[in-house]
Amino acid sequence: MGSISVRGAIVITGASSGIGEACARYLDGLGFTVWAGVRSKEDGEALARLTSARFRVLTLDVTDPTSIAAAGRTLAEATRETGLAGLVNNAGISVAGPLELLPLAEVRTQFEVNVIGALAVTQAFLPLLRRAGGRIVNISSIAGLAATPFLGAYCGSKYALEAMSDALRLELAPWGISVSLVEPGAIQSQIWQRAEMSARQTLGGVTPESLSLYAHQLARMQEVMTGAAARAIPAEIVARVIAEALTASRPRVRYLVGKDARVRAMLKWILPDRFQDRLLSWFLRLPHPV
Repeated sequence: MGSISVRGAIVITGASSGIGEACARYLDGLGFTVWAGVRSKEDGEALARLTSARFRVLTLDVTDPTSIAAAGRTLAEATRETGLAGLVNNAGISVAGPLELLPLAEVRTQFEVNVIGALAVTQAFLPLLRRAGGRIVNISSIAGLAATPFLGAYCGSKYALEAMSDALRLELAPWGISVSLVEPGAIQSQIWQRAEMSARQTLGGVTPESLSLYAHQLARMQEVMTGAAARAIPAEIVARVIAEALTASRPRVRYLVGKDARVRAMLKWILPDRFQDRLLSWFLRLPHPV
């Protein structure tokens, strides 16, 4: 499989901040025609001021079929001769809290953005990808390989994205469309601050009695997330890995990014589940499972 052409058209969803923004700016610097998917005009204008004249803003809400269809029509008109060289499914949110207490509407939203949204965009843009023999890069997480307590909804969505990507990779092989997963550890991004705010709002309606069941664990997890944020690596590092997945002559199926992600994956592969549970509980200073 050859590398894709620089200056080909690349779509990146969730490009207004974090990994998406870093990826959009990095690929623009490499010479690609980047279509940055954002939900607000203001976010698009802010990005456009930092990029080249090639840069394009694409209004795109991955949970809105009408928005996806309109974006598909825009891309089809703009790339009718060349097709789409790459799609980076990056849009994502994190819903945090004990699974027992999470409102199911919040869990559905978690999957609607991280899983259904990625599939909906992929379905809409596949004719353009097929025309160019393009590539798909799905932004997963180490949480898609190894779950963490109190992030069960987020981890579940990333596990689902991993499975969906594995199936797509085989289904799209006849057309030479590669599907790669990028699995970062802790990254400098607003997603975790937003998760903390979301958790406060989500759990705000929970009775004090129910919330008290998890008071110690939630306080400890807040400490852990604060520490992880302090050690997080820049989003630009993930952007470089995404560029490799888009340009390598033989793109890998999975790209682990960050020391913490590699260590966590190694422990997942070599240790029995019960031992992993105890090790993670010890690290998080949570009660050990039976």
